[in-house]
Amino acid sequence: MNNISKWDSIRDIPSQNYVCSYCNKPLASDKGWIALDPQSRIAGYVCVCHLCRQPTYIDVNGEQHPGVIFGNPVKHIPDESIKTLYDEARQATGIGSYTAAVLCCRKLLMHIAVSKGAKSGESFVSYVEYLANNHYVPPDAKEWVDHIRTKSNEANHEIVIMGLDDAKELLNFSEMLLKVIYEFPALIKSKVNLNKAAT
Repeated sequence: MNNISKWDSIRDIPSQNYVCSYCNKPLASDKGWIALDPQSRIAGYVCVCHLCRQPTYIDVNGEQHPGVIFGNPVKHIPDESIKTLYDEARQATGIGSYTAAVLCCRKLLMHIAVSKGAKSGESFVSYVEYLANNHYVPPDAKEWVDHIRTKSNEANHEIVIMGLDDAKELLNFSEMLLKVIYEFPALIKSKVNLNKAAT
């Protein structure tokens, strides 16, 4: 679907304000199709993003499908599996799959720890402690580590359904960790290299 340049029989619709779940840009779209219920009442709209050309369904209650991807992209992640897991967790939150997002974040933290030197095949708790003990987690965020460990264990080992707040908490923590471990060091390294090249 990434190569769509034109939609057939697109029409004018009442303008819909939303954040596109594909390109993550806020917009107002007045192009798409009207969805009708069995009584021929308006049930919603399929809107086309004028930036990336992807479709989004918005029902009469303003519910958006697919939903807005939560969190922000993180640059300079060298390991593709870590990037994939982070994107999966963001997308799962966007479609309301909060337990799946929490479990993705759990796996993500394990991958990060191994990428930073932890032994493969250890327990989740040992990976989280590895990140904290090796100073990948800021000192004042140690309580977060305990919270993540508890929440992730609930999702994985107990008959508990996670909610939006649970998924957002873990994604916020994961995003912060990814930025501290990968994005910020890469940015400062490129800045230092630019300064060296200029002198």
